[in-house]
Amino acid sequence: MKKFSLLYLIVGIVVLFLITQKIILPLVYEVIKSDAFMVDSNDQGSQFPISNSMTDLAFMHCNNYIKSELGTDVSVTFSEKPLHAWSLGNYQYVVNAELNMTSSANTSTKKYACRITYDNGDDLAGSLDFDNWSIIGIDGIDGI
Repeated sequence: MKKFSLLYLIVGIVVLFLITQKIILPLVYEVIKSDAFMVDSNDQGSQFPISNSMTDLAFMHCNNYIKSELGTDVSVTFSEKPLHAWSLGNYQYVVNAELNMTSSANTSTKKYACRITYDNGDDLAGSLDFDNWSIIGIDGIDGI
């Protein structure tokens, strides 16, 4: 048995390689070529920062959420416009902006990133209502 254990190992590796190359990878390529994961939406993603009505609303809703989460102990002043805003497609946005926080201890300027999604898809009628948006996450502000 010891004589053949190295041979069994080599044959096993070759068989796994062939199964992967001839069976599994062609199936994966077929799924990739199909429309199985395609989301049909009027909102196209962009690699570059953009500014439109939806990014402005995303910025506003992120700011309102941050203000509500920080509470009344902290005074918050937001910039007029975000530093950058990106559409990830399918009404998902990343907003990068600055805010000034004033508490009893100190005043500081923080940069933050907010990822937010509009939940109603192509129906933009309810875009002003915060209940139609979901905050995925906020980074850069302690305590949120």
